[in-house]
Amino acid sequence: MLRRKKCISAAMHGTTTVGRQGRIVIPAELRSDLGLGEGDVVHVALEGRRIVIEPPRDAGAGLRGILLASSDGRSLVEELLAERAAEAARDSE
Repeated sequence: MLRRKKCISAAMHGTTTVGRQGRIVIPAELRSDLGLGEGDVVHVALEGRRIVIEPPRDAGAGLRGILLASSDGRSLVEELLAERAAEAARDSE
C-alpha cells in the first residue's frame, strides 16, 4: 500500500467568501498545512490581479531571494562596510 506524502503545492486551493469589512477565512486545511493558528500574522500582497497571503517567514525568504538576485553576486554587506569606512576616513581628516 502506497502512503501519500502530504505536501504544499500550487494545486492546493479553497473557496471562501468576503465577509463584513472585507474579511476572509482561510480554509482550515490550508491553515493547517501552513501551520497557521489564531492570532498569527500573515503578509498580504497584490501580484497582478492575485492576492497572495503568506506567513512572514515565507515573505522574508522571498525578500531575501529578491535582494540576492539584484546583488549580481556582490556582497552588499561588504559594500556597505567599505562605504562606512570611507565616510569615517573623510570625517577624520
